[in-house]
Amino acid sequence: MTGTTDTITGMTFQPGRTALEAVGLGVKYRRRRALEDCSFRIPAGRVCALVGPNGAGKSTLLALAAGLRRPTAGSLTVFGGRPGAADVRPRIAYLSQDKPLYPQFTIADTLRMGRELNPGRWDRAAAERMVAEGGLSSTARVGDLSGGQRTRVALALAFGKRPELLLLDEPMADLDPLARHELTAALMGQAAEHATTVVIASHVLAELDGICDYLLLVADGRVRLAGEVEDLLAAHALLVGRHEGPGLPREFATHTVVEARATGRQLTALIRPDGPVPERWRVAEPSLEELLLAHLRAPGAPALLAPSAEPRTPHRPRAQGPSQEPRAVA
Repeated sequence: MTGTTDTITGMTFQPGRTALEAVGLGVKYRRRRALEDCSFRIPAGRVCALVGPNGAGKSTLLALAAGLRRPTAGSLTVFGGRPGAADVRPRIAYLSQDKPLYPQFTIADTLRMGRELNPGRWDRAAAERMVAEGGLSSTARVGDLSGGQRTRVALALAFGKRPELLLLDEPMADLDPLARHELTAALMGQAAEHATTVVIASHVLAELDGICDYLLLVADGRVRLAGEVEDLLAAHALLVGRHEGPGLPREFATHTVVEARATGRQLTALIRPDGPVPERWRVAEPSLEELLLAHLRAPGAPALLAPSAEPRTPHRPRAQGPSQEPRAVA
């Protein structure tokens, strides 16, 4: 089967394959709901930005995909199977926020451990290349490394596993801008070479623009936007015009208004147009940051799933038992 090469990431993906699919997904911890009625699909081969404010449910969603938690409602499948199943687990690499590594190990010890934990799948060349590109010595102790260097070693472990799905939870949060840029380039190069599906969670919007071709926006435990970045941007329009009196202009009535803000005599609105826009408005396509910020500031705006993000599995409400705390996965 011939794949399609994305113009942003350079990655090849198969349109028919599904990496992640959620249908009515929910997680409840005692009195708090971390996720509620989440439905979406992420095609294989995509680099997906998982975006949302702190506490939105991003880490919970990644832990579910890695098989470290169980949903209390709905379902989540990874390549059509159950997360954590024996035939699915080897295909996934998961890097949590704290990047757990043994500080007393050398880098060589760490990579050796990765090889022993992943027999038959370990890509020694990929792991060693990730380390070498950072100028790191294999004899250096992990406990003596900087935050950026530890992140590079953790990514080396992840790529050495040769995963089909790479789950990254705020991987660059503790890095300075230069280290973030270098590791992002290394990450994207490795992912493009192996056509890896990547889901990268972050609340720093600037580090995602230009590297991700797919988007999943989560807020208050619910999916707000999902689909190709280009399609979601094209579905919205940024309007700027003269502010004339209280309330929204009458010509907005036929459009879906995500957010409207008045500054003096100027009104700026993000809409999903349904038909032509009057000529008195200056119309532009929003940037990714403008799109995300508007939806985060307007929690009542209707959610939008692009066609590629619509689940293929029908929704059959079904509880799956209480949620569990993370457990170790070999």
